[in-house]
Amino acid sequence: MSYQSPDLTKDLKPDGCVQIAIPPRPHEPQSMQADPVDYMARAQWLRAVVLGANDGLVSVASLMLGVGAVGQNDKAMLVSGLAGLVAGACSMAIGEFVSVYAQYDIEVAERERRRRNGGKEEEEEGNLPNPLLAAAASALAFSLGAVLPLLAGGFIRSWGVRVGVVCAVSSLGLAGFGAAGAVLGGANVLNSALRVLIGGWLAMLVTYGVLRVSGLVFGMHVSSA
Repeated sequence: MSYQSPDLTKDLKPDGCVQIAIPPRPHEPQSMQADPVDYMARAQWLRAVVLGANDGLVSVASLMLGVGAVGQNDKAMLVSGLAGLVAGACSMAIGEFVSVYAQYDIEVAERERRRRNGGKEEEEEGNLPNPLLAAAASALAFSLGAVLPLLAGGFIRSWGVRVGVVCAVSSLGLAGFGAAGAVLGGANVLNSALRVLIGGWLAMLVTYGVLRVSGLVFGMHVSSA
């Protein structure tokens, strides 16, 4: 590349000063720039994992606290938490399977239309979403979140200690899930952790309060008898 010196006579001012235009610095080579992280590519599976784990933790913890609001029996809280884990995991798996299978059908139909109109092969079938894999991942994520309050407080005899441990472990789990999602998604860690934590607290508080008031009004009580 040839370089032409600036025309000094052209930029000469009446006062004798010369104005020289300095060319801008060239951009750095592409090889020296760091590859940006495609956070949007992570959004779909990250949402499924964090949502599943958070849903499992909040659902089972709230269910156990709700049962604990109308009775102090440890076995009742354990059974309710276990039932919530199994039912929730199955519900998440079925819902994810139906949703992803609908997406699968739409993409297959769209590829068939493109193939007929364009007369050429499209992407390989391996790029299509897998409903079974999505269902299994969703159920696993829900179970991982649900097992935290279940194992933490399900086997403690004292009612007060049991409720306190469930709340403490659930709070740590919620904050951890929120922070992990923020780190993987490139978002603000503190804001994400607080958002998930406050949302979980609200769900547990509402469940406990509604069951507590219902127990007092209607005389409900859970016992081992």
